[in-house]
Amino acid sequence: MSGYYVLQGHDAVPVDDVREWARRFNDSEGRRVASTTVGEATVSTVFLGLDHRWGEGRPLLFETMIFGGDHTEVEWRWATWDEAEVGHRAVVAALKAGTDPMADAP
Repeated sequence: MSGYYVLQGHDAVPVDDVREWARRFNDSEGRRVASTTVGEATVSTVFLGLDHRWGEGRPLLFETMIFGGDHTEVEWRWATWDEAEVGHRAVVAALKAGTDPMADAP
């Protein structure tokens, strides 16, 4: 397995040829799962296109990251679009509640 993925709808599909991956990744729209601003922080969740697991287990293809505020550059990674949506909502809820998103997010 190459570790390169493209989206077909919300499903991540492996691609073996890096040139094909680059073409499709650059041309694809809809890689952003969600973006929400809470006070000084922006929570961004996106499709990465590359497996960030770096070992055994399901590929981690989506990332939620906080930009700004007390938790800037804290990140979480997810295997599926659906998990990324759930994780994004949990991080946003923690920030809105004033709790630690590292403790409250899945």
